[in-house]
Amino acid sequence: MNTIQTLKFWLKAARARVLPVMILPVVIGSVAAFAWEQTFYPFYFILTLVGALAAHLFSNMINDLWDFRNGVDEKAEQSDESISTNSRLLANKKVSISTFAFVTWSLFAIAFASGILLALFRGWELLLFALAGGLIAYFYVAPPLKFGYRGKGYSEIAIFLAFGVLPITGSYFVMTQSLPIDAFLVSIPIGLLTTLILFNHHFLHWRADQAAGKKTLVVVWGEKGGIRFSKMLAVLAFISIPILSLVGILPWYANLALIAAIPFAKTYQSLAETNPSPVYGQLMGASLKATIRTGLIIIASLLLNGFI
Repeated sequence: MNTIQTLKFWLKAARARVLPVMILPVVIGSVAAFAWEQTFYPFYFILTLVGALAAHLFSNMINDLWDFRNGVDEKAEQSDESISTNSRLLANKKVSISTFAFVTWSLFAIAFASGILLALFRGWELLLFALAGGLIAYFYVAPPLKFGYRGKGYSEIAIFLAFGVLPITGSYFVMTQSLPIDAFLVSIPIGLLTTLILFNHHFLHWRADQAAGKKTLVVVWGEKGGIRFSKMLAVLAFISIPILSLVGILPWYANLALIAAIPFAKTYQSLAETNPSPVYGQLMGASLKATIRTGLIIIASLLLNGFI
């Protein structure tokens, strides 16, 4: 393979198509620092983004690696009622486990190096952010914890932290070397919406997860209970935006993000109590679009607030 083909191959392996869910919180945290403190450092922003994206890709690949080892991929391939959401490269033997693992840990090395540099330049406290993110990424499906398999809501809490709280507060700290409560609160909408993407993704292969012993909340509650919880998360995410604007954390025009809820709500209205996997593929797609649209409007509103 030439360089471009190799790059495309590994971007597919790392599921790079979902990188916006990490780009958005890093940008939100950085732009919030500009809006509230008139502080922005381009070099540190780029270094933070590189580290966060490498960590995200590492998380995707280490999850695929352990799902393959734990037999989840095989169950998904055998089930007519499930849609596999990983790269399938290991299951289809397109790459060896050793090569896949080498690239996976190379991404970790990039994320680790970025974290060390940021800690040297902006404060040792950033190592705590990096450590927390690394532990969440690895032990999500890796033994002995495998908390993503336990069906207690641990995975949802982890995603809220890893794709909401940690990247937003961490990138804010990189810019300001401070950590006000506002930085945590502004992470709530995008954190909940990103958690919703993960939760809705479980519907695609919940029967295969069940067969492999992976106890997601969808497996524990079933489709009906899972749909109910999914709707609740969506409502909480969008309600948090006007609340944050009322208390002055977001400008009033950030409420334009509520427009993103309209097509999302229509997707929920089309669901029955039980649905085939392709329908949940549409729901996951709607989740991703709602998250990106909401994140972009929040970013734009914070930028505008910073300039005026």
